[in-house]
Amino acid sequence: MKLVIITLVDEYKESVYKLFKQSNINDFNESDIAGFKLGGSSNLGSNWFAGQKFGTDSELFFFFAEQQNIDLLFKNLKAFNATIEEENAIRAVVVPVEQFI
Repeated sequence: MKLVIITLVDEYKESVYKLFKQSNINDFNESDIAGFKLGGSSNLGSNWFAGQKFGTDSELFFFFAEQQNIDLLFKNLKAFNATIEEENAIRAVVVPVEQFI
């Protein structure tokens, strides 16, 4: 069992629901967040946080899953991210869980 954490801009919210379904991820938590970036960027046009004083509407998902579901999800996320022309790719990390109740 591992913990998966995913962040994305609101634009891809519906797409990630479909990716979860395709990857047999049926139970998850979701939270509205605001994304910020401090400092300059050489590519302001394609950066989801570029030049904003206010945060960009984003989403945070997290859930526990078995490795085979995570592998399928990451395969699906990589394929989806390959279709995006900007730097706003869906970001995902996996955290090992040592204990849980």
